[in-house]
Amino acid sequence: MHAMDKLSTKNIRFFANFLSILAKDMTRFYYQRLNKPFKAMNKSRGKGYDPVTKADRAFEKFIRSKIKKKFPTHEIIGEEFGHKKSKSDFTWVIDPIDGTRSFIVGNPTWSNLVGLNYKGNPIVGLANFPKLNKYYFNTSKNNSYVVENGKKRKLSVNKKATFKTAKVAGAFHGWLSLKKQSKIPRVLKLMQFPCFDALSYVHFCEGKIDAVMQCQNKIWDLHAIIPIVSAAGGIASTWNNKDAKYAGNVLFSANKSIHKKILKFLKPVL
Repeated sequence: MHAMDKLSTKNIRFFANFLSILAKDMTRFYYQRLNKPFKAMNKSRGKGYDPVTKADRAFEKFIRSKIKKKFPTHEIIGEEFGHKKSKSDFTWVIDPIDGTRSFIVGNPTWSNLVGLNYKGNPIVGLANFPKLNKYYFNTSKNNSYVVENGKKRKLSVNKKATFKTAKVAGAFHGWLSLKKQSKIPRVLKLMQFPCFDALSYVHFCEGKIDAVMQCQNKIWDLHAIIPIVSAAGGIASTWNNKDAKYAGNVLFSANKSIHKKILKFLKPVL
């Protein structure tokens, strides 16, 4: 990633520190203000189910206010409140609640995703899980960490993973028709592990699973995750082997050989 080299390690660490503080602020904000009964609304009128809650919007306002205060000239793109354009090389990409459906049913796997792009490339990311009391972030292009109950642990994908033993998590989120699924039996057979929103991506960074594939990602689902994955040694791309920053259908793997094989198996549905 060339853009990362142009930002000094010191620079990246500065943004990582901001995100580390933001994680704690967001968790505090959640328990003080949002941890109570709520109603979900459907964003996609008549076309399926795309839920949003007041909490999504409250979180995004909170995150935007923190960014604006500290970096008033930076661009911001958020799932709920759109794009605040500026001439800056820096763009913050926010998914206030990734896993709104999990949030609605009380599944603790939802998170706040906040990523920073420099000249269009994701360079620093944060995945904060208030209900699990932990957050994941990268402090450079080679180091990412999980902070759980105040303890910091370095992340690394499973270096020993082989295709034969790979633990694979995946979800099509209703995108892949049964007819298309029938064209990729080898992929279906591989998908033996549960897939929980962004939690699967960070479990992958911890070496708990060896590959994750998900459909229909938007940039705010991925831009915070990509730098964390990359710093943990993972490989990320779209199903047609483009840069994962373009979003859509993506695959994360612990190494090149697993990645190549799964991409090959996915070919029939491209």
